Amino acid sequence: EGNSSRQVTFSKRRSGLFKKANELATLCVAQVAIVVFSPGGKSFSFGHTSVHSIEQRFINQNDYNSTNVDNYHVSLDDAKLEQLNQHYVELTKELQAEKKRGQMLEKAISSKRKMVCQKPVNELSLEELEKFRKSLEAFQEKFEERVYEIEAASLLLQLSKSVEDNGS
Repeated sequence: EGNSSRQVTFSKRRSGLFKKANELATLCVAQVAIVVFSPGGKSFSFGHTSVHSIEQRFINQNDYNSTNVDNYHVSLDDAKLEQLNQHYVELTKELQAEKKRGQMLEKAISSKRKMVCQKPVNELSLEELEKFRKSLEAFQEKFEERVYEIEAASLLLQLSKSVEDNGS
């Protein structure tokens, strides 16, 4: 149980650390690299722009004579990654807003459900049934939008990690 608890804690803390590093890189236009080894020995890395480019910059910090070709490729990679990170930040903000909206909708639906569910469905009037149907349709629409947004955010995160893994 101790190992399982440590792994869960490690996973949560790693995720939080990478999120903060991404925020630092995005908000301050900083280059950030983090390498972490799990209790099981598996390595995880986060780099903005990439772990490799920051590692090379750190190792060669006194060597300012990099070739123009290398700088060109790094700047292209940086631009792509910056664009992905900006999109990620926007989606994260949207996701947080949608979570809040979802909580508000859940409260509203819960209160309506209590109101409607005070009577058995077969005792509802035609007007009450119509209102109930419309609220269910609205809920289904919001639910499908939320699923789409979560899937989009997940795909973007996977793409960002893929770009990061290929860059380092």
